[in-house]
Amino acid sequence: MKQLDPKAVWFFFFSSVLRWFIPIIFLSIWGSAFLGGFDNLNNSSEFSFGFLNWLWAIIPAFLILCFVWAKLTYHFYRYDLLDNGFRKESGVIYKKYVTVPYDRIQNVDIDRGILARILGLSDLNIQTAGASAIMSRYGIMGGGAEGRLPAVSMAVGEQLRDELIQRTRQSKNQGL
Repeated sequence: MKQLDPKAVWFFFFSSVLRWFIPIIFLSIWGSAFLGGFDNLNNSSEFSFGFLNWLWAIIPAFLILCFVWAKLTYHFYRYDLLDNGFRKESGVIYKKYVTVPYDRIQNVDIDRGILARILGLSDLNIQTAGASAIMSRYGIMGGGAEGRLPAVSMAVGEQLRDELIQRTRQSKNQGL
Protein backbone atom coordinates (compact mmCIF):
# COMPACT_ATOMS: atom_id res chain seq x y z
CA MET A 1 0.00 0.00 0.00
CA LYS A 2 1.11 3.54 -0.73
CA GLN A 3 1.64 6.33 1.78
CA LEU A 4 0.78 9.99 1.52
CA ASP A 5 3.36 12.62 0.64
CA PRO A 6 5.90 13.11 3.49
CA LYS A 7 4.81 16.78 3.73
CA ALA A 8 1.46 15.41 4.93
CA VAL A 9 2.97 15.35 8.44
CA TRP A 10 3.14 19.15 8.36
CA PHE A 11 -0.35 19.34 6.86
CA PHE A 12 -1.76 17.22 9.69
CA PHE A 13 0.29 19.17 12.26
CA PHE A 14 -0.88 22.62 11.15
CA SER A 15 -4.46 21.36 10.77
CA SER A 16 -4.55 20.04 14.32
CA VAL A 17 -2.90 23.18 15.72
CA LEU A 18 -5.45 25.38 13.96
CA ARG A 19 -8.31 23.12 15.07
CA TRP A 20 -7.29 22.93 18.76
CA PHE A 21 -5.47 26.22 19.47
CA ILE A 22 -8.49 28.32 20.48
CA PRO A 23 -10.05 25.61 22.72
CA ILE A 24 -6.69 25.03 24.46
CA ILE A 25 -6.24 28.76 25.12
CA PHE A 26 -9.84 29.05 26.36
CA LEU A 27 -9.46 26.04 28.67
CA SER A 28 -6.16 27.32 30.05
CA ILE A 29 -7.70 30.72 30.85
CA TRP A 30 -10.77 29.08 32.36
CA GLY A 31 -8.69 26.58 34.31
CA SER A 32 -6.32 29.22 35.66
CA ALA A 33 -9.29 31.20 36.97
CA PHE A 34 -10.08 28.26 39.24
CA LEU A 35 -6.44 27.55 40.06
CA GLY A 36 -5.50 30.93 41.51
CA GLY A 37 -6.34 33.34 38.70
CA PHE A 38 -8.40 35.50 40.99
CA ASP A 39 -6.34 37.40 43.55
CA ASN A 40 -8.99 37.41 46.18
CA LEU A 41 -11.98 35.12 46.42
CA ASN A 42 -14.00 37.86 48.10
CA ASN A 43 -13.19 40.34 45.35
CA SER A 44 -13.62 38.30 42.17
CA SER A 45 -13.73 41.33 39.88
CA GLU A 46 -9.94 41.66 39.87
CA PHE A 47 -8.49 39.05 37.59
CA SER A 48 -4.74 38.50 37.45
CA PHE A 49 -3.07 37.17 34.36
CA GLY A 50 -1.64 34.12 36.12
CA PHE A 51 -2.82 31.98 33.22
CA LEU A 52 0.10 33.35 31.17
CA ASN A 53 2.41 31.32 33.41
CA TRP A 54 0.41 28.23 32.50
CA LEU A 55 0.68 28.99 28.80
CA TRP A 56 4.48 28.65 28.91
CA ALA A 57 3.98 25.01 29.87
CA ILE A 58 0.80 24.27 27.95
CA ILE A 59 1.76 25.59 24.50
CA PRO A 60 5.02 23.60 24.06
CA ALA A 61 3.33 20.44 25.34
CA PHE A 62 0.40 21.11 23.01
CA LEU A 63 2.71 21.57 20.00
CA ILE A 64 4.64 18.41 20.80
CA LEU A 65 1.43 16.39 21.13
CA CYS A 66 0.13 17.80 17.83
CA PHE A 67 3.36 16.85 16.06
CA VAL A 68 3.38 13.32 17.49
CA TRP A 69 -0.27 12.92 16.49
CA ALA A 70 0.53 14.18 12.97
CA LYS A 71 3.39 11.68 12.62
CA LEU A 72 1.13 8.84 13.77
CA THR A 73 -1.67 9.92 11.44
CA TYR A 74 0.76 10.01 8.51
CA HIS A 75 2.20 6.61 9.43
CA PHE A 76 -1.19 4.89 9.56
CA TYR A 77 -2.73 6.52 6.46
CA ARG A 78 -2.40 4.22 3.44
CA TYR A 79 -4.15 3.80 0.12
CA ASP A 80 -4.04 1.58 -2.95
CA LEU A 81 -5.76 1.03 -6.28
CA LEU A 82 -6.92 -2.58 -6.35
CA ASP A 83 -8.44 -4.53 -9.23
CA ASN A 84 -11.96 -4.03 -7.88
CA GLY A 85 -11.75 -0.58 -6.24
CA PHE A 86 -9.96 2.13 -4.32
CA ARG A 87 -8.84 1.06 -0.83
CA LYS A 88 -7.92 3.35 2.06
CA GLU A 89 -6.78 2.59 5.62
CA SER A 90 -6.57 5.29 8.25
CA GLY A 91 -6.77 5.90 11.96
CA VAL A 92 -4.43 5.93 14.91
CA ILE A 93 -6.68 4.72 17.70
CA TYR A 94 -9.71 3.61 15.69
CA LYS A 95 -8.81 2.03 12.37
CA LYS A 96 -11.02 2.67 9.37
CA TYR A 97 -10.88 0.54 6.24
CA VAL A 98 -12.72 1.84 3.17
CA THR A 99 -13.00 0.19 -0.23
CA VAL A 100 -14.83 2.12 -2.93
CA PRO A 101 -15.72 -0.07 -5.94
CA TYR A 102 -14.94 1.60 -9.26
CA ASP A 103 -18.50 1.17 -10.52
CA ARG A 104 -19.83 3.29 -7.63
CA ILE A 105 -17.53 6.26 -8.29
CA GLN A 106 -19.43 9.23 -9.70
CA ASN A 107 -16.85 11.99 -9.59
CA VAL A 108 -13.26 12.60 -8.52
CA ASP A 109 -12.40 16.12 -7.33
CA ILE A 110 -9.13 17.71 -6.32
CA ASP A 111 -9.26 20.39 -3.62
CA ARG A 112 -6.34 22.63 -2.76
CA GLY A 113 -6.95 24.73 0.32
CA ILE A 114 -4.58 27.48 1.41
CA LEU A 115 -2.58 25.21 3.72
CA ALA A 116 -2.35 22.47 1.09
CA ARG A 117 -1.22 24.97 -1.57
CA ILE A 118 1.50 26.33 0.71
CA LEU A 119 2.82 22.80 1.19
CA GLY A 120 2.30 21.81 -2.48
CA LEU A 121 -0.36 19.21 -1.64
CA SER A 122 -3.86 18.30 -2.80
CA ASP A 123 -6.93 16.60 -1.36
CA LEU A 124 -8.53 13.96 -3.55
CA ASN A 125 -12.28 13.52 -3.02
CA ILE A 126 -13.89 10.42 -4.47
CA GLN A 127 -17.64 10.89 -4.59
CA THR A 128 -19.92 7.90 -4.80
CA ALA A 129 -23.56 7.38 -5.65
CA GLY A 130 -25.76 7.65 -2.59
CA ALA A 131 -23.18 8.56 0.05
CA SER A 132 -22.07 11.78 -1.61
CA ALA A 133 -25.66 12.84 -2.30
CA ILE A 134 -26.52 13.04 1.39
CA MET A 135 -23.21 14.50 2.53
CA SER A 136 -22.12 18.09 2.32
CA ARG A 137 -18.56 19.17 1.56
CA TYR A 138 -17.42 18.24 5.06
CA GLY A 139 -19.93 15.43 5.44
CA ILE A 140 -22.19 14.53 8.27
CA MET A 141 -20.40 15.46 11.50
CA GLY A 142 -17.20 16.12 9.50
CA GLY A 143 -17.04 12.77 7.72
CA GLY A 144 -16.30 14.18 4.27
CA ALA A 145 -16.35 12.33 0.97
CA GLU A 146 -16.41 8.56 1.22
CA GLY A 147 -13.03 8.23 -0.48
CA ARG A 148 -11.26 11.39 0.70
CA LEU A 149 -7.50 11.18 0.38
CA PRO A 150 -5.84 14.19 2.03
CA ALA A 151 -2.34 15.54 1.53
CA VAL A 152 -1.09 13.90 -1.65
CA SER A 153 1.32 15.78 -3.87
CA MET A 154 -0.22 17.74 -6.74
CA ALA A 155 1.28 15.44 -9.37
CA VAL A 156 0.18 12.26 -7.57
CA GLY A 157 -3.29 13.73 -7.01
CA GLU A 158 -3.77 14.46 -10.71
CA GLN A 159 -2.35 11.05 -11.66
CA LEU A 160 -4.67 9.28 -9.20
CA ARG A 161 -7.67 11.27 -10.45
CA ASP A 162 -6.94 10.30 -14.06
CA GLU A 163 -6.35 6.64 -13.13
CA LEU A 164 -9.56 6.47 -11.07
CA ILE A 165 -11.61 8.02 -13.87
CA GLN A 166 -10.11 5.59 -16.40
CA ARG A 167 -10.80 2.56 -14.18
CA THR A 168 -14.33 3.82 -13.49
CA ARG A 169 -15.04 4.08 -17.22
CA GLN A 170 -13.63 0.59 -17.81
CA SER A 171 -15.72 -0.97 -15.04
CA LYS A 172 -18.93 0.68 -16.30
CA ASN A 173 -18.26 -0.40 -19.90
CA GLN A 174 -17.55 -4.05 -19.03
CA GLY A 175 -21.22 -4.91 -18.54
CA LEU A 176 -22.26 -3.64 -21.99
